[in-house]
Parts: sequence; structure tokens; C-alpha cells
Amino acid sequence: MTDRATAREELPPQVAEPATMTVLTRVRELIVTGQAAAGSWLKAEALAKQVGVSRTPVRSALAVLTAEGLVSYSVNKGYAVKEITLRDIFDAIDARSVLESRACCLSVDYGWSDAELVELRGYVQASAAILQCGEWSEGIERNWYVINRNLHALIMNVSRNSAIRNAVRMTLLYPIFGDIARLSPVVASHVPQRFRLLPTQPPGYILEMHQDYVTILNAIESEDAGLAGELMLRHILKERSRLAGIATRL
Repeated sequence: MTDRATAREELPPQVAEPATMTVLTRVRELIVTGQAAAGSWLKAEALAKQVGVSRTPVRSALAVLTAEGLVSYSVNKGYAVKEITLRDIFDAIDARSVLESRACCLSVDYGWSDAELVELRGYVQASAAILQCGEWSEGIERNWYVINRNLHALIMNVSRNSAIRNAVRMTLLYPIFGDIARLSPVVASHVPQRFRLLPTQPPGYILEMHQDYVTILNAIESEDAGLAGELMLRHILKERSRLAGIATRL
């Protein structure tokens, strides 16, 4: 594994200015949580002041969000928040499942370095440590989802496929820092209140997601590319099934 990982051709990582990434994260969060309503205009000057950066990274971030489908651009009026539907959410999950499954498969084909495997194990262990505490809150949930995001990003990076990485960015139409059923107004409007309550213990679907990470890690360590890809596909589609099962107000 180490020899293959050393010999592989490295693709240059995606690099973005820190200020642009800051704006991207902030504005994307405003949109997917409904703080920036559909149809509202996004003014570069106001956003720059709010985030504490110049207008240049704001314009760059808005261009990225336009490519992702969260924002539309009008020559005469500027940038506006696009309306997102529940259908859009499901379509995005479907697309992401296929893309990340392929990326997971490719990561095994190209080979993981020892350092990358150590990092992957670290995320799985960090997830386990959070869940073993047996408590759940908004802060704990967010911390767990940060680990979740980092784990997925690592697998994407090890795939060495910039086209897939760029395509996945187009599927980020929903929160990746907490339960979409509660945090996304698009989804929450279809979900009964009882399914949107924040539990005091780790919810079952989170425990199942963690177990998925354990099995995906095992497949990667066993260098079984096909199994790793299949497990990632099932893992992501479980979220679609969960949402479809509780979104009763269609």
C-alpha cells in the first residue's frame, strides 16, 4: 500500500483564499438555514462588512455559490438567493451518493499513505469518543458533524479526482453541520415537530452512521475498492431514506 501511495501521481489540491472560504462557509450557512431567504439579494459590500473582509473574496465566494446552484446572478441586479425545494435536496443526495461512492473506490485504487490512514482512523476514533459519552446537544451535534465533514473530505482528497470534488460541491444544498430535518427550513417544513426535536442522547441514525464509518475504514484498510465504494453509496443513501421516511407533509 505504501509503495503504491508513494508512486501515485499527485493532483494539486484545490486551493482557495482563506477569506473566500470564510465567506463561502458563512453565506452558505445563511442560505441553507433560511437566514437568507429565497429571493433576497446578497450585497457584496454588506457581506464584506458582516464577515470582516474586503469585497474581492465576497465576489469570489458569490461566484462559487452561483456555480453550486444556491445563488443566481442578474447582470443588472446582482446576486440573489435561489429557492431550494425538497426535490432539490433529494436530487442532491442522489448525485452525491454516486460521486462519493466512486471517490471512495478510487481512493483505494490509488492507495492510501500511512499518514492518510492515520488521519482517517483518527476521525473514526473521534466520532466514537463523542458517542461513547452518551450525551447529545447542539454543540455536540455540530462537533460530530465537523468530524463527519472532515472524514468525507479526506476520502475525496485521497481519490485524487478534482472533477469529482468539483461536482460534489454542486450537491451541497443542505446543512452539513447538523440534522437537516431540523436545521433546513426546506426540509423542516415537511417534517412533523416530533422528528425535529433535539434528543439528549445520540440519535439512532448517528450511531448507524458511525458504524458505517467503521466498516468503510475496514474496507479501505483491506484494500477492497469495490466494497468501500458500495458501503459509501449505502451510507449516503441512508440519509435520503431517513428524510423520505419522516417528511410526511408532502
